[in-house]
Parts: sequence; structure tokens; C-alpha cells
Amino acid sequence: MIIGVPKEIKNNENRVAVTPAGVTEFLKNRHTVYVQTEAGKGSGFSDEEYIAAGAVILPSIEQVYAIAEMIVKVKEPIESEYALIKEGQLLFTYFHFASSEPLTHAMIERKAVCLAYETVEKTDRSLPLLVPMSEVAGRMAIQEGAKYLEKPMGGFGILLGGVAGVKPANVLVLGGGIVGTQAAKMAAGLGANVTIVDISLARLRYLEDIMPANVDTVMSNEYNIRDLIKSANLIIGGVLIPGAKAPSLITRDMLKLMKPGTVMVDVAIDQGGCFETSRATTHEDPIYEVDGVVHYCVANMPGAVPYTSTLALTNATLPYALQLANLGWKAACAKSEELRKGLNVVNGKVVFKGVSEAWNLPYTEVEKLF
Repeated sequence: MIIGVPKEIKNNENRVAVTPAGVTEFLKNRHTVYVQTEAGKGSGFSDEEYIAAGAVILPSIEQVYAIAEMIVKVKEPIESEYALIKEGQLLFTYFHFASSEPLTHAMIERKAVCLAYETVEKTDRSLPLLVPMSEVAGRMAIQEGAKYLEKPMGGFGILLGGVAGVKPANVLVLGGGIVGTQAAKMAAGLGANVTIVDISLARLRYLEDIMPANVDTVMSNEYNIRDLIKSANLIIGGVLIPGAKAPSLITRDMLKLMKPGTVMVDVAIDQGGCFETSRATTHEDPIYEVDGVVHYCVANMPGAVPYTSTLALTNATLPYALQLANLGWKAACAKSEELRKGLNVVNGKVVFKGVSEAWNLPYTEVEKLF
């Protein structure tokens, strides 16, 4: 198969979907890899390293899309890429369709085969291609939250861990999944008082067992959240419904209950956000304020640490990309339920229920494709 690796062009996105090591693996399986020039530069990989691994370097994104049967990316195509996508071309990347109606309609119109990293799912319901970036984003949420809690950045002016004789900050983590767990670990490690809320009592029991003494667990419901936000200095939104729009756990009217200078980091922004007042921001312009509350809603947080993120992501995606290249998407998805669940839009049809429900579009059962 002919694999294309374009340079990411989303604002401040420095990750790359295939490393030189990945190129070597594709070539061992007798595939051809075309990489856009400087695609790996932001992650620390030069064109020369790709050439040494056996890739062919192309000067433009147009040439990569034109020649490739499978495009492997990190982030969803943006508007300038839509016209480059060919009918029947396989795109393997993060899509987050439930947060973007224009992207959904564009992929339907292009009749592409869209296999989304975020909905590839194992039999135990874990999301192997979302986990590594959720780990990075969860840890970064505390790093960024701590920064914007500083007074010159618009925050309350509190140090997460406090000092002797001064109480530490209160951190509220919404969701006890991968993002929430990693965020809680980081915040607890810095000495903050941390509270995690989740709707699963079994998950809360697990977190109660593994977390240090400065982490409390509370059942997630509106009453408890309204009470907890009154004393929170930093709120992390890490809730997820795979492939569907995130629920709004904090509404606009709740902001008046918070202290001025409270910081909210919405890690769920890729799926529409879990705060009613969330809107996607970029690393270039990461924050805005609503009713005295600082919102950080960067949609590609791991893009700020591309070396770590690229290696973590490609460690997870490469085995699946090889299956797709070796067998073709149809045979690979027929054989692997994990990959089959990654199919979202195929040849003009929406085959993932969460996407059809998000935008009220006709739904086709994925099994009908085979």
C-alpha cells in the first residue's frame, strides 16, 4: 500500500503521525511511504532521518494526498485539506466528528473512509489510541492550570501545593478516567487537595485504593458539583463518551458560584467540551474569561510537547496502521472488531451512532459494509 504522511497544519500542531522507526516497519512489510518535507521537524525528526529509513520526501501536502492510498495523520483535516481528499481514500487519524458538523459533512461529501483513532475500542472497552494522548493531556492540564492560576495570567494567585503555614489549592477533577486519573496524580504530587468525581462507584473505589491521602473521591451529580466548585481553585474537565459529544457538567449559571480567578481546563474540548461556556482555543491564544473565571480550552494540548506526544501516540497507532496497510481497510476491519469500531464515515455514509446522533444524520450499521 502507498502511505502518505502530511505535515500537520492545525495551529501549533507539532506532532507527526509516523516516525522514522514507523517508516522502517512499513517498508519491512513491503509498503511505500511518502512523507511531506519537514513533517517531523516539530517532533525532532529531520527529512534526512526519514530518507535513511526508506521514505520518499515530497515537497507539498497536495502531492502527498494525491499519491497516497492511506493518509496517516494526527489531527483531523482542516478546511484547506478537504478538497485534497479523494473518494475511497483511507484516513487514519483523530477526527472527533461529534464536535464539528462542517468536518462531518465534508468527509461525507468527499466519500472518504474515515477511521478515527478515538473510537478504536478493545473488548474490555478501553480506547488504546486515545489512552496515550489522554495521559499526556491529563498531566498537562495540571501544568497549564497551575500556570494560569498565577495572578499575572489572570488567575486567583494561589500556589497549587501551598507552603508551610499556608493551605494548598483545591483541585476538582471531573471524570475518573485516564485524563482524570493522570491529572489527579500530578496535582496530588504537587501537594494540592484533590477531589475526583465520577458516576461509577466501582471506579471511585479503585481510585480510592490507588490515590494518595490528599485525593478524595465523590459521586458525580449536579448537587455535589455545585457544592465543590465553590471552593475549587482549579477545575479539570475530563469526561468522555466515546465518539459522542461530551456532557455539559458545569453550566453558565454555575460560574457565579466560583471564586474570581478560578481556572477551568476543558480537556474534553475535542468532543465539544464539558463546560457550557467552553469554546475551542489554540496554543497561540489559549485562554479567555467568562464571569471572572479563566477558561483554558486548547483542542490539541499534547501538541505543545510533540516529542513526548509523537512517540507515545505512534507506539500505539503503528500496529493498527500496519494491519490496515497489510490487509486493506475492509479486510482488516472485517477481521478486527477493534478497528471496525474505529470506522465513523465510509463512502458517504455515517457508520458510528454517536456521530449520527450528534448531527441528526442517517445512520448505517457498520456490518452492512462487509
